[in-house]
Amino acid sequence: MNRRLGREKAFQVLFSLDNEDFDVDSAIEHILEEEPNEFVRTLIYGVVREKESIDKKITEHLENWTLDRLAYVEKALLRMAVFEMFSDLDTPKGVVINEVIEVAHIYGDEKSGQFINGVLAKINK
Repeated sequence: MNRRLGREKAFQVLFSLDNEDFDVDSAIEHILEEEPNEFVRTLIYGVVREKESIDKKITEHLENWTLDRLAYVEKALLRMAVFEMFSDLDTPKGVVINEVIEVAHIYGDEKSGQFINGVLAKINK
């Protein structure tokens, strides 16, 4: 599984954690058809583990929005991107941003990618 598909799978699990009454392992089992690779596991468990600090970083860069007002798609993608941008995964931040925007175009509405890009660009400064 390549990293783009891995990000999409991790997003699906993170999205379900916000929308369903699953624990992490149950969400992985319910959403994914196969055992996730190390990259996907790192994204999922990293976001869950560091959710509070990730949410704080996102909130600091939202203008005229609160985290609670964000759609689940945007919230899950922002969390995943912020985790990956500041993790030890050695992915260039620009690549993370571009990849997450691509996932946003699949799962979000027409403005999701633009919104996510704006927030992540501020965080990346």
